[in-house]
Amino acid sequence: MRTAFRKPQLAILGSADPGSDAFERAAEAGRFLAIQGITVVSGCGSAATRVAAEQAIAAGGQVLSVIPEGSMPPADWPATVVVPCGMGDARNLIMALAGDACIVIGGRAGTISEVCLAWLHKRPLLPLVGAGGWSDALPDNPPDERGNSPILPWRNIDELAEQLRVLGMLQH
Repeated sequence: MRTAFRKPQLAILGSADPGSDAFERAAEAGRFLAIQGITVVSGCGSAATRVAAEQAIAAGGQVLSVIPEGSMPPADWPATVVVPCGMGDARNLIMALAGDACIVIGGRAGTISEVCLAWLHKRPLLPLVGAGGWSDALPDNPPDERGNSPILPWRNIDELAEQLRVLGMLQH
């Protein structure tokens, strides 16, 4: 019998302004994932991805932060493991591949590039819907017609949990 060492990993992609519904859902998602034993992957570059990481750590979880710079961030960076890749925007590929699936919250151009890279590499996408931003449109507007991976929308933590069950990342 083989022992599983690696915990599931979910990349948090996107952006949202503090005080917005999307920002609040990002915080809730980070905390929920940590409680479930899922490693959060976050660049911590936007307010939404940073608060997800902060809440995951506050809940005792693990956070892998892949940052575009080539040097280590300050000691108060919200991560348990940091990978400074020194690749600038090319780090979006690492972010897209570092999760077993990708949560998409709001988003701007960088998020769109990460989503397209995740799509090309067949990572399931979990867009937050109903809270504004680019992720709202993702379920009806996938990156292209190929159907590379599932797009599983969610509006609240109960729906996120159900989508993670669909992916086999949570037990019933």
